[in-house]
Amino acid sequence: MISLRRSLRLLLGKRPSSLQVGALCLDPETGRVLLITSRGTGRWVIPKGWPMEGHSLPGAAAREAWEEAGVEGRVVHEEIGRYAYDKEQDSGFSVPVEVAVFPLHVEKLKKTFPESEERERRWFTPAEAVPMVAESGLKRILRGLPPARE
Repeated sequence: MISLRRSLRLLLGKRPSSLQVGALCLDPETGRVLLITSRGTGRWVIPKGWPMEGHSLPGAAAREAWEEAGVEGRVVHEEIGRYAYDKEQDSGFSVPVEVAVFPLHVEKLKKTFPESEERERRWFTPAEAVPMVAESGLKRILRGLPPARE
């Protein structure tokens, strides 16, 4: 049976994806990945958001890492990959979003940051992070990372 969402897309046409930027926050010494919880559902995600005027795409990803996870570090200016997801809207509908992911080598992790009261953050090995995230494309990116070192 075709879902209602899929039926509507077939009837109305699918809206093109919007672009977000994400920061894959990495511990340069161990290779661990920092995940944060989303504000709405509490799912494990990477810091991400919309491009910002006056910032390059990797610069906007680094800004999101600061605001959502308290991360300061060195962002890589080449994408490590992209993944897609459906972003739920207040209206009850969702919009397709494509996320360009930039590695960010963490140098400092601050205790207080803009969204510190709204999110949890935790380090995972790439192998531990894969089952924690929902998006298949993000799982693929995580699987492509080297294993963490102790």
